[in-house]
Amino acid sequence: MEVQGFFTAIIIGLVIGALGRLVVPGKQKISILLTLAIGVVAAILGTLVAALLGVDETAGIDWIELFIQVAFAAVGVALVAGTYGRRRH
Repeated sequence: MEVQGFFTAIIIGLVIGALGRLVVPGKQKISILLTLAIGVVAAILGTLVAALLGVDETAGIDWIELFIQVAFAAVGVALVAGTYGRRRH
């Protein structure tokens, strides 16, 4: 992963976190900052997985990479929201 790709993943990760939160059903009791942080991690992981699968460089929009990133974000949001929900009760 190049430096430019890393910074792009961070910027896209902010949006990915929000998308991941929308994909998870129900109400998530986690802060928006935590959601955005999960999105950044998901974007970076999704970019790495897409590179391993060889689908990170495609013509036009990298839909497969985007799907992988949103999937990571959704799983991350669900896991963190579940953990926070158990802690507070």
